Amino acid sequence: MNIQIFGTTKCNDTKKAMRYYKERNIKYQFIDIREKGLSKGEYNSVKQAVGGLEHMLDSNCKDKDALALIKYIVDEDKDEKVLENPKVLKTPIVRNGKLATVGYQPEVWKEWK
Repeated sequence: MNIQIFGTTKCNDTKKAMRYYKERNIKYQFIDIREKGLSKGEYNSVKQAVGGLEHMLDSNCKDKDALALIKYIVDEDKDEKVLENPKVLKTPIVRNGKLATVGYQPEVWKEWK
């Protein structure tokens, strides 16, 4: 397994995800989404794995203006705006190769080999 956890150190679900892997002695790489963000390739891989951008957006994010802009701009520009404003994404984003989840989903991670 090659686990990557994208999130913030202040997010409780991200902390729970890191604890989940730590308790099972599974190595993971933590990436602070505010500092580094997602690369375009990582973003596209996650988007495809979870079924589209609408499953990745956090309707409770603090940056309501960026979220509203992303929801209403033309589809071709949405991905670029999300990459510029990663705080509109639900966290944690957990990747294992081509597999990915958004949010705390231990029931899915349990199935990963």
